[in-house]
Amino acid sequence: MSRMEIQFTPVAVVRNSRKEAFDDDWESVESEIELAGHLPAESLDGISGFSHLEIVYFFDRIKNEDVVMSGRPRDNPKYPLVGIFAQRKKDRPNKIGLATVELLEHRGRTLVVRMLDAIDGTPVLDIKPVFKEYEPRKAILQPEWVGDLMKNYW
Repeated sequence: MSRMEIQFTPVAVVRNSRKEAFDDDWESVESEIELAGHLPAESLDGISGFSHLEIVYFFDRIKNEDVVMSGRPRDNPKYPLVGIFAQRKKDRPNKIGLATVELLEHRGRTLVVRMLDAIDGTPVLDIKPVFKEYEPRKAILQPEWVGDLMKNYW
């Protein structure tokens, strides 16, 4: 497969009280997603009809030398050695994050959300409404260690 360059222009930016990336207690963080100036406010029309959104964002503060292809989640020796695509670690090859958030409020060019694990100033690449029809139809299967890893995340 040939290597290609892909460029994105952020559609919004995250504003919240979390200035540093750490892995727990995200549920208490309320975030504002401010629409970028080059997009019209109308691009958010109708979004209030949805309870949840998918936010695609860019881990802009991850250095290329910090990207990993495998490891133990949170470098915890009690978790198995797994590839980067078997975990949600921020030190990913393309530095892309994805979160399903609860939409609390829509004010003009701003969305107020909860359950977004992105720090203040994070560029947002896309905003998508959650459709029930896109959700899994079967039960979600995951390894046992994931529940332990996530117990204090939200």
